Amino acid sequence: MDLGLKDRVVVVTGAARGIGRTIALEFAKEGAKVVINDVADGTAAAEEINKIGGNAVFVKANIANLQEAEQLVNVTVEKFGRIDVLINNAGITRDALIHKMTEENWNDVINVNLKGTFNCCKAATNSMMQQKYGRIISISSVVGQRGNVGQANYAASKAGIIGLTKTLALEFARYGDVTVNAIAPGFVDTEMVRVVPEKIMERIIEAIPFHRLAQPEEIAHLAVFLASDKAHYITGQVIGINGGYYT
Repeated sequence: MDLGLKDRVVVVTGAARGIGRTIALEFAKEGAKVVINDVADGTAAAEEINKIGGNAVFVKANIANLQEAEQLVNVTVEKFGRIDVLINNAGITRDALIHKMTEENWNDVINVNLKGTFNCCKAATNSMMQQKYGRIISISSVVGQRGNVGQANYAASKAGIIGLTKTLALEFARYGDVTVNAIAPGFVDTEMVRVVPEKIMERIIEAIPFHRLAQPEEIAHLAVFLASDKAHYITGQVIGINGGYYT
């Protein structure tokens, strides 16, 4: 099925590993040109795509800084002539119960997860408005929908992404085929989740009706669909993909 993504220019933040890397790879398989962004070295992720005949570059930038987010978009436009799809995936955790959570813990998570998403959306605004086409897909979380003990900062940041998504969908609709949506994954089999203690993980899996973690590819397939021509009437939505953990 042709999803209309061939030669589209896609920026994926936090794509050196995990969900972001898998998303970048899936877009490349559809023929998109991909910009891998991360504060860590994403060269290997870009090389993986190029080895299968794709077209990817790595751009290092800390998207918590507006100037660096703007530079990320500028480099993308200089390299490929446009930006069509923005995947706001970059995120961190600094877990602690609130009475033990430091101000630094709070600020770090909000700055990367929520402010970073705002920065990238703001940076991509002019290009998408001028070309009257764009797809913004932000990775929220089931934690932003139902909360989670020890993750007040993470939950707040991911809930904030939901509010940002709904507002930007309304703002961008007047500019043509520009959509803004969010994906709210449940617990995904990534390095970030694998550090959860075994006993806690057992309880989590027991609470998931499918009794397993999501695979990164399952999140990536949804991102690809939302960016495709098949989804141009979907905007302002938060789509959960959590195995029934939260409905």
